[in-house]
Amino acid sequence: MKKARSEWTGFQESRPYGPKYDLRTDFVMVYGISKDLEGRIEGWKKAGYTIHLMTGVSWGEYQDYLYGKFDGRDHWDEAQKDRAGNHLLHGKDVPYMVPTISFAEYLATFIKKAIDAGVEAIHMEEPEFWAAAGYSDAFKREWLNFYGEEWIAPHSSPDAQYRASKLKAQMYYRALDRLCSQMKEYALVTYGRTVRFYVPTHSLINYTQWRIISPEALLVSMPSCDGFIAQIWTGTSRTPNVYQGVRRERTFETAYLEYGNMQELTRGTGREMWYLHDPIEDNPRYSWGDYRKNYFSTVVASLLHPEVKQYEVCPWPWRVFSLEYPRGAADRETIPGDYATTLLTIMEVLRDMHNHEEEKAGEHYTSGIGLCFANSAMYQRGDVIPEGEKDTAEYKYDGTTTSDLLSPPQRELLDFSAFYGIALPLVKTGIPLRTVQLDNILTFPGYLDGYRVLLLTYEFMKPEHPGIHQSISQWVREGGVLIYIGDGSDPFHTVNEWWNRSGARRTYERPEEHLFESLGLGRNPVEGEHAVGDGSVLFLRKHPAELSRSADGAKVVQEHVRRALAIRGEESDYKEQQVLQIKRGPYLITHVLDEARANAKSENVVLQGSFINLFEAELPVIKTVELAPGDDSLLYDLSDLKTTAGTPQILISSSKIRDEQLEGARFSFVSESPSDMTISTRIAVASEPVRAGAGGAAIECKYDAESGTVLLRYPGVPEGIAVSLEW
Repeated sequence: MKKARSEWTGFQESRPYGPKYDLRTDFVMVYGISKDLEGRIEGWKKAGYTIHLMTGVSWGEYQDYLYGKFDGRDHWDEAQKDRAGNHLLHGKDVPYMVPTISFAEYLATFIKKAIDAGVEAIHMEEPEFWAAAGYSDAFKREWLNFYGEEWIAPHSSPDAQYRASKLKAQMYYRALDRLCSQMKEYALVTYGRTVRFYVPTHSLINYTQWRIISPEALLVSMPSCDGFIAQIWTGTSRTPNVYQGVRRERTFETAYLEYGNMQELTRGTGREMWYLHDPIEDNPRYSWGDYRKNYFSTVVASLLHPEVKQYEVCPWPWRVFSLEYPRGAADRETIPGDYATTLLTIMEVLRDMHNHEEEKAGEHYTSGIGLCFANSAMYQRGDVIPEGEKDTAEYKYDGTTTSDLLSPPQRELLDFSAFYGIALPLVKTGIPLRTVQLDNILTFPGYLDGYRVLLLTYEFMKPEHPGIHQSISQWVREGGVLIYIGDGSDPFHTVNEWWNRSGARRTYERPEEHLFESLGLGRNPVEGEHAVGDGSVLFLRKHPAELSRSADGAKVVQEHVRRALAIRGEESDYKEQQVLQIKRGPYLITHVLDEARANAKSENVVLQGSFINLFEAELPVIKTVELAPGDDSLLYDLSDLKTTAGTPQILISSSKIRDEQLEGARFSFVSESPSDMTISTRIAVASEPVRAGAGGAAIECKYDAESGTVLLRYPGVPEGIAVSLEW
């Protein structure tokens, strides 16, 4: 559906309009359905914004519903509850809800008010059902309606956990489909206009590790869903994982996999996708230096996925630009001025990114390598601790634990090592691995086109339809190479599903038996290489979590991918490198990898040229950039600069620029940005200006003769400040 105007960047905010956090993006998502909604909408509308609404679909300030003020009935029985009888809460009197039809109808009454107020799009965020939940009365009723039998405690068996999780995903699909369809009809019938619906959601990788159930890939096939926001930020990506036996935070690598996972979710589907960035995170205990480092990593990780070109540049800018965060043991500070300027610069770069394609796509790295991933990974994430031992561990919001009493299998389950044991060895050696959304293979023809090698395991997920195997088999026979990794030990192989359901014509102990049979290899082929048509299968009989435990395990993954390409006659395409880097128009985006090889020294990487450093507030022009392992870089490459003789060209600014004019020896423009900020703008010019001003006052103006550019520094004004250069 065509949008009324371009919506390349936006942000969400629950506060009324404020000039200090007026980011001058294309749209704003007014958050929450409180009584002051219309006033908040009007404030942002007066500031010139396209207005969207965002609200939680699983939690929020819904106390009037809980306590019977909405329909006269108490609804606490619809709050998610764990097996100990505890409500799962997002805050005081803010439980995660079971998405009943009654709750969906309650949300609809408020969404109608937002449509009445003129919003152009609705974002129903975070449809989340905890894997540890499933014990409330409302869920027990839903189980009876869905399965036609009395409720079974999810923790009682793998089959019960799997079935409970599938139901949870289906319930949120039902709620969202009902809401979106009903409200679209309301907007058309009442006002004769269309309203778009989006679902902001964490990545499938994150939800799986944090043990949360969500519809994810199911929503791609929902006609009323127009797209997604990929909610990826430091808070999700710093969740520890294990590589070469070392458990620690790997923000860049995890973010890279998460953003790639969300790009693949919508690739070829026609759905929209915005990538989220957050300059801080929900945890307020970190310093500005920590936030800055991790923010840069997530920005670079996202920009390495060029098929997505729309961004939510900030959630809650009020908390970024107004609140204090730790500076030391007993001191706190608001955002440093230079970091604020840099943030605005990056937000403007994100606004410009849709104008540029990736240059020489895939020529300098190993492309076409995919790791299959499916919604069913979420269905296998129940309680880690056996009943009666739960008091040995303290669980955090993100599903992890600080306990050192877990057994190795319990710890590997929490760390999601079965996934990272395959993924990290490739990303860490500069191979741009993609997660292939297994659920999309049957739905979207040609979905596997462009992939040369696929890695697959059923030790942490299951195929939900046998037809998936027919598609994979055809892809292999046409020249693809499948690497299957698994030892058949996952207890979820026994769940009552299509491959072993009683009464079926043929049953299998494990779903890979059907896969191998579809490939013509029999149910239980020997470990090793097998030719299939014009392609091949490499079978490694190991549990993928084992590959995370050592450098040797990582090397096994790398060597199997190398061998897969060699089978295709493309061994020279296997390129291990210390950097992940792409060029998008003038923007050079680089991350230097660490931990590439055990006991191997990681070296600094030096970039030579003429660049503007976009991670520095004063946008310095530099010739050499030296990056240490783990560093990120975002540069404007001046060697690509194409100027018209005598015509100034704005290259980079930490503000939104409009109304550029050249009149004789005077160049002027209007700069829009939040208040209380220092704005940096670098302009390519033919000669040194004699005068620079903003708002009628002289401003800082630094000329760099070698690059032929000038840097201006001046105050930010939301409604716009007139800036001029004269010669």
